[in-house]
Amino acid sequence: MTAEAYEPEAGCQVYPAYVAWLALHGDPADVAIAVYANFAAWGGYCATIAGALRTRHGFTDEACGFFDFFALPAPALLDQAVAAVQEGLDGGHVTMPAALRYGRLLQSYESMFWDTLSPGATGHP
Repeated sequence: MTAEAYEPEAGCQVYPAYVAWLALHGDPADVAIAVYANFAAWGGYCATIAGALRTRHGFTDEACGFFDFFALPAPALLDQAVAAVQEGLDGGHVTMPAALRYGRLLQSYESMFWDTLSPGATGHP
């Protein structure tokens, strides 16, 4: 398929567009709270998927490498998130309603992304 023939799926465009919007318009501390929570949830999903692929489908460790990688704790990411939040707290910039809204929307848009990719969801084989 050529780039000219590609038709984007709307449900797959919202999540990355929102992440870009947060990067441009969100307060760094509020965004750090939302993104870190989303990343932690993603890690849990990856651990569940890796386990199911191994136990239910016989996948090897090598085949599950992507999921294993994202299932691991990310101490450096946590350190960066904590530093951003602390800076926001010190400057009076943390607004929990915004952070919670950002996190809720990230989760919803990510779910929309994966639902769009589901077989049959939008005409995919």
